[in-house]
Amino acid sequence: MQSRILIVTHRGDIHADLVQERLLRRGERPFRLNLDEFPAQYRVDLAFDGLRWCGMLARRDDGSRILVDGIHAVWTRKTADFAFAVDLGVQERAYATGETSHILSGLLHGLEAYWMSHPSAVRAAQWKGEQLARAARMGFRVPPSLISDDKSAVLAFREAMGGDIVFKTMESPFLAADEVEDDERVAHGIGTTRIEAGHEGMLDAVSALPCFFQRHVPKRHEVRATVIGNRLFAARIHSQDDERTRVDFRNYDAPVRYEAARLPEEVERRCLAFVHSYGLTYGAIDLIVDHEDEYVFLENNPGGQFLFVEQRVPALAMLDAVADCLRAGADARTDAMAGACA
Repeated sequence: MQSRILIVTHRGDIHADLVQERLLRRGERPFRLNLDEFPAQYRVDLAFDGLRWCGMLARRDDGSRILVDGIHAVWTRKTADFAFAVDLGVQERAYATGETSHILSGLLHGLEAYWMSHPSAVRAAQWKGEQLARAARMGFRVPPSLISDDKSAVLAFREAMGGDIVFKTMESPFLAADEVEDDERVAHGIGTTRIEAGHEGMLDAVSALPCFFQRHVPKRHEVRATVIGNRLFAARIHSQDDERTRVDFRNYDAPVRYEAARLPEEVERRCLAFVHSYGLTYGAIDLIVDHEDEYVFLENNPGGQFLFVEQRVPALAMLDAVADCLRAGADARTDAMAGACA
């Protein structure tokens, strides 16, 4: 079978490694485009015939290739910096990066394929401020929130919230530490942090840029609800079992319990509808379950990790679900093209 599933990621993506293995066992030959090797380790041969782009992408080392008009499903996993075959100066690299991005994006965006998920949908879905408003419109409970660069406004918000609020980053908890060299790194990141009376001095820093705050929601436990196609995989995270994860469960060294969960039917329906409302076929939603057993929406990551959940709860076979989804999407596109040519 020719390659018909394209995986766009980088060399260090273990999610892609494991899904690729599963696709191979299903008789597929996925073609992997590692952006951190592109275009240096690839050949690009494309031609526009007046109606569409034809041609191929191929690896230089092993000769594997995928025909552009044979791409029937695409999994966009992770981005990475491009790699070029020759040393480039600063301006040359800036030009080469922009040109390569333009060419590749123009090719991918024009594909008529099954997407997990289309880059345009992913971009539209990544803004957390918009997510909160959409989630509230769709019936989720959303904590009161504040964005401000005024310390007095933050203090007033904290008082209105009974003195219990949290600070959260909106873009990345790594504070851009992953984007600078080691000798330029001044901090490694910050998770969700409660702002208490002793932190008032820290709030002077909000004058530098708008910051995001929410009312702290006491938790019974947390839920990671992962949408893959039309299925939802829910994991209950007992974050309150360990002091290190009570405010932010993302301390993976803490031995907190994960277990498969069945969400109330209305909550499950709402999660699926939320992800699909963007045109996404994948989403990783974080929810809090409070002490009244209400589900509180925090955020959705349209490209979020899921392997750490499956490793703790193997019954949530999400790697298989992704492989099955890509294969079914490719089948549907193949059938549609065959019908159009009949």
